[in-house]
Amino acid sequence: MDLVPALEEPLKQPLKSVLGPATAKVMAEHLGLHTVGDLLHHYPRRYEERGQLTHLADLPMDEHVTVVAQVADARLHSFASAKAPRGKGQRLEVTITDGSGRLQLVFFGNGVHKPHKELLPGTRAMFAGKVSVFNRRLQLAHPAYELLRGDGEEAVESWAGALIPLYPATAKLESWKIGKAVQTVLPTAQEAVDPLPPSLREGRGLLPLPEALLKIHRPHTKADIAGARDRLKWDEAFVLQVALARRRHADAQLPAVPRTPRPDGLLTAFDDRLPFTLTEGQQKVSREIFDDLATEHPMHRLLQGEVGSGKTMVALRAMLAVVDAGGQAAMLAPTEVLAQQHHRSVTEMMGELAEGGMLGGAEHATKVVLLTGSMGAAARRQALLDLVTGEAGIVIGTHALIEDKVQFHDLGLVVVDEQHRFGVEQRDALRGKGKQPPHLLVMTATPIPRTVAMTVFGDLETSVLDQLPAGRSPIASHVVPAADKPHFLARAWERVREEVANGHQAYVVCPRIGDDVDEAVAPGKAGGKKSPEDEAEKRPPLAVLEVAEQLGRGPLQGLRVEVLHGRMHPDDKDAVMRRFTAGETDVLVATTVIEVGVNVPNATVMVIMDADRFGVSQLHQLRGRVGRGSAPGLCLLVTEMPEASPARQRLGAVASTLDGFELSRIDLEQRREGDVLGQAQSGARSSLRVLAVIEDEEVIAEAREEATALVAADPELERLPGLRTALDALLDDEREQYLEKG
Repeated sequence: MDLVPALEEPLKQPLKSVLGPATAKVMAEHLGLHTVGDLLHHYPRRYEERGQLTHLADLPMDEHVTVVAQVADARLHSFASAKAPRGKGQRLEVTITDGSGRLQLVFFGNGVHKPHKELLPGTRAMFAGKVSVFNRRLQLAHPAYELLRGDGEEAVESWAGALIPLYPATAKLESWKIGKAVQTVLPTAQEAVDPLPPSLREGRGLLPLPEALLKIHRPHTKADIAGARDRLKWDEAFVLQVALARRRHADAQLPAVPRTPRPDGLLTAFDDRLPFTLTEGQQKVSREIFDDLATEHPMHRLLQGEVGSGKTMVALRAMLAVVDAGGQAAMLAPTEVLAQQHHRSVTEMMGELAEGGMLGGAEHATKVVLLTGSMGAAARRQALLDLVTGEAGIVIGTHALIEDKVQFHDLGLVVVDEQHRFGVEQRDALRGKGKQPPHLLVMTATPIPRTVAMTVFGDLETSVLDQLPAGRSPIASHVVPAADKPHFLARAWERVREEVANGHQAYVVCPRIGDDVDEAVAPGKAGGKKSPEDEAEKRPPLAVLEVAEQLGRGPLQGLRVEVLHGRMHPDDKDAVMRRFTAGETDVLVATTVIEVGVNVPNATVMVIMDADRFGVSQLHQLRGRVGRGSAPGLCLLVTEMPEASPARQRLGAVASTLDGFELSRIDLEQRREGDVLGQAQSGARSSLRVLAVIEDEEVIAEAREEATALVAADPELERLPGLRTALDALLDDEREQYLEKG
């Protein structure tokens, strides 16, 4: 972060004698640590106390863990196998305990001799390995270990303190080896340049940076750890918020054309023909947007609202206001299915107001055109012409809108639906199509906790729609454990038949298409026996084409089953959606192409196969496709994961609440390692190491205030060279672009 020459030294060269080229290589490739500074900022994940033991009972499945525990017993077994037919195969089983639980370690073949001599009952050691399940019991196979000798013979200086730091490690590099490497470079922490302005640091009683680095890696007390973490959290929150504050400051300097609706124009005509009144939330958010549109700087607003809260209505009214003011509005959708759906619903809502220049069009009418990559040449030519002449006030489309050929008469507003599916370059390209920067409205149905909005979307003002329009029904969700209780799955298909018998329709969602073009899951490496758990984990995700065929022949025989996925020809996709919308299909077996925006009020039940392969927010989005009419919705999450696995806990959380904000908190806590700055855009490892976006809400909010004030006073940070250095390190090229184009 605050890299200066001593901290910029590559790990490869200066420390050959200590780290060795092999260790430096593993650190670079597996942990993304390239310099001395990177290593100093690789903080311990937690600390073990000499006399205290980890909770073996809470170990996460399939994760690489480090535990400190005591050997309870060790037994050597002989067995026959293909390699050792005469019963000469050897297996060492060691049970370790920490008072909270027991864990089995297994060693095979020639690997049994050393641990058999060293891991005697009563021995304490650190063990590192990947947690797996065998015969329904947790185990570590062939773990690496380091003995802890509590008396004077302990030579390893790194265990001298009472608190043992445990680092985020990998199978190739155990925590204690990382600890030894950190010890080697720790003296250079004295040269770290402090990014925080002295007044801020002293005013908040924070430690100087070199002291914080020393205490996080070599704490003597728990107070040392707390003080160091408080200080390092501030670094992360503050540097990030300064980056965003500079971005907002730069945006506020850009010119834009103010767009105010005419008092008796298109918007008024549209509102007059609405068959219902807008919810209070919709009215409030609309006012915020109209105020922004009336200013001489581009609006940058994030509109978040639950699935079905009426975001499209709010966005459409903003687009009509801009058309009233003589401009054009473009709406970007992530998929063709969704673009077509938006186009259909917008033209239906507008009626004759969408028939500008046609017979029967109303006096204030404009044209609403659709532009997607798969349109025929003639239709496309006409759409492009309508845009360049200004005949079309509203265009709805996919990435096709961004191509060089597309020219606008006067682009005033860009609405981006489901922002997380759009790369930064695409938004930037569309913004470049206006004579001056157009206003920008970003919509998402993935609820984002306030602190994440302040970090990920820190350069956008936020509006929230949290009321559901009248007439939406509740959705019941249940987990279906297909492996433990196969009869539950049979019952799920019965429920689908019952809903269809009552005149409703169903979705079945699968993670994969199944035509195996570039999507085959990599087969397991040849050789080596796999446990049944491994097999379940490694099998390819269920596929639309196979599942549809099995259902049609089996549990759903006699029902009208169709498939929908992203590789179908756009016309075929559209035809399938039209048939489903019209009620001519009973069950639609689909991939996540139906995740956003698809609106079929008669669909009441959704079965999600291999639900554990989807993220929390994705499951919430998918579930929002049912219960859109007057009948209640039902969502069944099918999984083969064992009950104790994190995947099952995640599904349980989704089933237990319909509150998207609550789910997004759960999702975030589980994916906290993800890079908050460039989640979708940057492959770089996490820029946040000690800052937990959910827990540290206060720090982030305070850092945002401090950063905004500081940037207003000194936008170029001329008086703060340490902070400038830290910013440069945070905003490597990729992230710099992410913020630049946000």
